[in-house]
Parts: sequence; structure tokens; C-alpha cells
Amino acid sequence: MGKKRVLYVSQEIVPYTGETTMGEVASLLPQKTQESGKDIRMFLPKFGTINERRHQLHEVIRLSGMNLIIDDFDHQLIIKVASIQKLRMQVYFIDNDEYFPRKQMFENEDGSFMTNNDERMIFYCKGVIETVRKLGWKPDVIHCQGWFTSLVPLYIKKLYAGDPLFEDVKVIYSVFDNTFDGVLSDTLPEKLLFEDLEAKDVDMLKKPNINNLHKHAIDYADAVVQASAEMEKEVLDYIKSSEKPFMEYPGAEDYIDAYQEFYEQFIEEEEEVALTEK
Repeated sequence: MGKKRVLYVSQEIVPYTGETTMGEVASLLPQKTQESGKDIRMFLPKFGTINERRHQLHEVIRLSGMNLIIDDFDHQLIIKVASIQKLRMQVYFIDNDEYFPRKQMFENEDGSFMTNNDERMIFYCKGVIETVRKLGWKPDVIHCQGWFTSLVPLYIKKLYAGDPLFEDVKVIYSVFDNTFDGVLSDTLPEKLLFEDLEAKDVDMLKKPNINNLHKHAIDYADAVVQASAEMEKEVLDYIKSSEKPFMEYPGAEDYIDAYQEFYEQFIEEEEEVALTEK
């Protein structure tokens, strides 16, 4: 059988988004996964805080150009790529001039939370999946890291369930302790319902605060990782009540092996199913 494939959909990656725990995990983990013999792809939003010249980003013309419909409006999807030279890894960036303006990540220049962060999240999550489709690359595992990726499990299990590229994929969602105050937008469910979804599919997001985003992702994920030492008790209890495979916080050091073992249990399970069906 060919190399197993892991798709990383991340909110932060060192060196592009600064030195954070999430960024370091999202950089080191794919490197070690690649070194273990797996094929990987990495995605990141092209936040306006990322210096394109310094990191040598360039547009991938063959992947760019499609439009994504959000809230009944077309938004152009631009795909860029850069290499982390010392790690020999490429990162794909999801970009759009409206959603990822200069000098901004999640906050406006006055420090206020951007009012369209909900649409930016929709655009990023859909953009990753559509780009992977255009690449024709079939992942065995999709690992989502951070609340900005929290719609990917829903999309994979509901909107793209019939796509041969994603029919057997296992989705893992990592809960980090990065957060925001209040809610993303009261109209998030309405915007999601422009897709072929039902109201019950997005019921958890009627109040899209950080805990409910995590819970919604957990509902549609196949497995969950506690990626930070601290976690809201409400979210931890929700994970445990789901009875889904759960990797508790593996510690700040030597966590790579724990992740690799967690991946393997899904990949081995898939191989056993494939052999049974032959």
C-alpha cells in the first residue's frame, strides 16, 4: 500500500504567525509525521500579519481563481505557497483580499475583534477542502488545529461525504486554550444554511462562542485531542460524554510520539476494514 496521507488544517504555524504553542505544534508535528514516512499537506490562512516578501510566498495560479459563495456572495479564492526550507515542507495559504487584509489577524487596528471573523472562518475551511479537491489528493487523516478550523469536520461529514476523496477519511480536532470573548456572529447559522445543510446540523452554533465552536467540531470529528494543559471543564466534560477517541494532554515535551500513535490507530483501523472488504 502507498504512503498514508495526513492533511493539517491549522490556525497558526511557526514561523508565519509568531511564536505560540499552537504554532510550534503545528510546525513540528507535520515535520515528524513526514519523517515517519507519511505524505503530508499543510494549510494556513494568509493572515495580513504574514510578511509575504520575507517568507517568499507566491501564488499558485493553477489552484487559484475559483469563487466560494458565502452568504449568497462570491468571494475569490487565492492560493499561495511557501516553503519552510529547514524542514523541507511546503505550506499552502488560503487568501482573499477582503477577508485577509493587511496587518490584521483576528482584530482590527483599534484592537476590536473583527466582525466578519465568522465569514473568514467559513472561507478558510471551505477553501482548504476545495483546494485539496483541486489537487486530487486523498487524505487518510485530517487534523484540525484551532477554533478557526472548527467547521472542517461539519463540511467533511455533511457537504463532502459523497466525495470519493473524503469518503473514508478520519477527522481529528485539537482543542487549544486560545480563545476570544463573546460570540462570532449571531447570523453564523444562517450563513451556513446557504449550503445544503439542515437547521439541526448547525443548532450548536446558535450562540457561536468559543465553547460551542469546540463542541460543534467535536460533534462531527472522529476523535479529539486536548492540545493545551488547561481546558474549559464544560468542553472536557462534553468530549468525555461523546465517548469518542480522546487523547488527553500529552505534555509539553515528547508529545510527538503520542500524536503518531493516535494517528496509527485510525490508519490501522481503516486498513483492517479495507482488508475485510476484499
